Amino acid sequence: MGEPGIVLAVTAALTFLLAGFVKGVIGLGLPTVAIGLLGLFMTPTEAAALLVVPSLVTNIWQLAAGPAFLPLVRRLWPMLLCFCIGTWAGAGGLNHGSMSHAGTLLGVALIAYALLGLSAKQFSVPPSAERWWSPVVGIATGLVAVTTGVFVVPAVPYLQALGLNKDDLVQALGLSFTVSTVALGSVLLAGGFFKPAVAASSLFALAPAIAGMLAGQWVRSRVRAEQFRVYFFAGLLLLGAHLALRHAF
Repeated sequence: MGEPGIVLAVTAALTFLLAGFVKGVIGLGLPTVAIGLLGLFMTPTEAAALLVVPSLVTNIWQLAAGPAFLPLVRRLWPMLLCFCIGTWAGAGGLNHGSMSHAGTLLGVALIAYALLGLSAKQFSVPPSAERWWSPVVGIATGLVAVTTGVFVVPAVPYLQALGLNKDDLVQALGLSFTVSTVALGSVLLAGGFFKPAVAASSLFALAPAIAGMLAGQWVRSRVRAEQFRVYFFAGLLLLGAHLALRHAF
């Protein structure tokens, strides 16, 4: 491995260490941070391929730690199914010609997510409306994910609006992200983006992601998570603005 390859490997490892740390503290953010930072020097599709193994393992870990797996599956299955449909329907966007604006779209997605996170506004979705909103949110999130590699918008704000208690919300996020990763990974594999060398690099990224997540969980019990969330979303806003403006101009 030459010097550029070593620099890239170290940068990717540090990125996943930070992304895992954020996820350990607030229960989400690994894909968003990793895709956002890796998007500074590679395409969102390449970054998403590196993310497959760390995202899948850490989200299954988060999913398994919760108490309400089956009730959440019964409640959220329309969104999860439609996420897969949206991801597969948008698979054609992975071709090189349509990826020219992916960096800008990634920046816009990060900005939207950061502004929602920084907003004090609390959204609420009544149970009677879930049957209509769940498929729409699933399709929209899938289309955003296959273009940018980020599967938090609009799924995360929607899940936060369902009125779940803290433990159920963390498990619902893990469930959503697990299904999202499997769907996106299948599209990347079918499109030839998840080759053996990329899979090996993704496996290599698992160690720093887990180390960061363990460190974040340790810190979570000693800091105010809400204050950390403000710093996280503020940093995400700056990163999204940089990506959007850099690729736009």
